[in-house]
Amino acid sequence: MMAVMRIRAGHRHDLAALQDIERAAGRWFRDIGMDEIAEDEPPALDTLDGYARAGGLWVAEGPDGGPVAYAMVEKVDGNAHIEQISVHPDHARRGIGRALIEHIAERAAGDHAPALTLTTFTDVPWNAPYYERCGFRTLSEPELTPGLREIRRVESEHGLDRWPRVCMRRDLLPPE
Repeated sequence: MMAVMRIRAGHRHDLAALQDIERAAGRWFRDIGMDEIAEDEPPALDTLDGYARAGGLWVAEGPDGGPVAYAMVEKVDGNAHIEQISVHPDHARRGIGRALIEHIAERAAGDHAPALTLTTFTDVPWNAPYYERCGFRTLSEPELTPGLREIRRVESEHGLDRWPRVCMRRDLLPPE
């Protein structure tokens, strides 16, 4: 477990490092035969900058103060949707991803978002099974909101449905 870590808003000067984190994290997908995912380009600088300007880019700093992980978050149907979360493999298995999720959950609850949502691969150990351990549950088809349906449609157009995927939710506020 990582000792002390700072999570902060992402800034323009972080963006190239975040792309490097994404490229490095791709190696885990190569190891399980998902080469297309491993070779996928990281989010464009403009995309990352857009998340930063909107307040939806979070960075976990390593011991040297440089980024070792990041998350991209946006509002989808009133919930905080985790679009991307990546940890550099050299810093994996130290609780950094979970710390980012908890940070996002605290911020979202403070903004009165009822839940965190995300889409992910079902059969990748550090995807759906990991998120279940972090308090997420798989949504059934009737539970999908219009925004999540649109995200899945776009993912399908990009070929991500070659591998089984699901939408997941972690409630933050009690249902009304």
